[in-house]
Amino acid sequence: RLATEQEFRGMFPDCEVGAMPPFGNLYGLDVFVAKRLAEHEQIAFNACSHTELIRLAYRDFERLVKPKVMEFTHPVH
Repeated sequence: RLATEQEFRGMFPDCEVGAMPPFGNLYGLDVFVAKRLAEHEQIAFNACSHTELIRLAYRDFERLVKPKVMEFTHPVH
């Protein structure tokens, strides 16, 4: 199961709850990314706040974070 925000809020002390960026590697956590997201040229995500956003080329994110790409959904038939 996925953890709730409340369960891991203390792991990101410099971020607002619900605005954690996908750089878990900086906090000693594995990072997982949906296969469909990995197919995009750019991604956008919270920058530790609910008012700031970062847009980044996916290939740069992949190079920096080295996420594990996984299927999180089943195809609809």
